[in-house]
Amino acid sequence: MLKVLAFCLVVGLCLPLGHGGANLIASKTILNEHMVEGKDLTIKYSIYNVGTSAAVNVLLEDSSFPEEHFVIEQGLLTTTWDRIQSSSNVSHVVVVLPREAGAYNISWARLTYTSDESKGMTGFTSAPGPVLVLPFAEFSRKYEGHLMEWLAFFTMSAPTILLPFMLWYRSYSKYENMMAKKQH
Repeated sequence: MLKVLAFCLVVGLCLPLGHGGANLIASKTILNEHMVEGKDLTIKYSIYNVGTSAAVNVLLEDSSFPEEHFVIEQGLLTTTWDRIQSSSNVSHVVVVLPREAGAYNISWARLTYTSDESKGMTGFTSAPGPVLVLPFAEFSRKYEGHLMEWLAFFTMSAPTILLPFMLWYRSYSKYENMMAKKQH
C-alpha cells in the first residue's frame, strides 16, 4: 500500500512538469502490398495530437517522391491544416505512380506546427525505408493469373486426351452394338 501511495505521489508531482501544448505524432504508411512500375502507389499519412492543446498552422511536406521518378496521381505532397484539436487525428492520402523500376528510399516527411502555448515546432513522420519497385513484366510473371498460358496449355493438351477417348468410345460403341444384336 505504501508503494502505491508513493507511486501516485511521484506521478502527481511529475505530471505538472510535463510538456503542455500540442504534441503531434505522425506516421507514414505505404498501403500497397506490391510496388510496381506503372501502377498506383498509395501513401497514407496519419497525424495524432496527443498534447493538451490544439496544434495550429500544421504543415506536412514530403520530398521522398521526386518528379523524375514519380508522377503524382492524386493528393498533394505538401498540405496544411489550420487546426488539429487535442486528442484528435487527421489523415491524408497521396497516390503516386512510379515511372521506372528500381530501389528507392522512402524517407520521412517533415511536420511543422505551432501550439497555442509555444513557438514553432518541427517533427517527422515514420519512414517506411528502402523499397523495391518491381518492373511490370516481372510482377506480371510472378503474381498474375497467367490466363493465356493456361489457355495454351489446355489447347495443346486437349488432343492427347480427346483422341484416345474418341478411339475408345468408337470401339466401345461398336462392341455394345454387337452385344445388343446378339441378345435379340
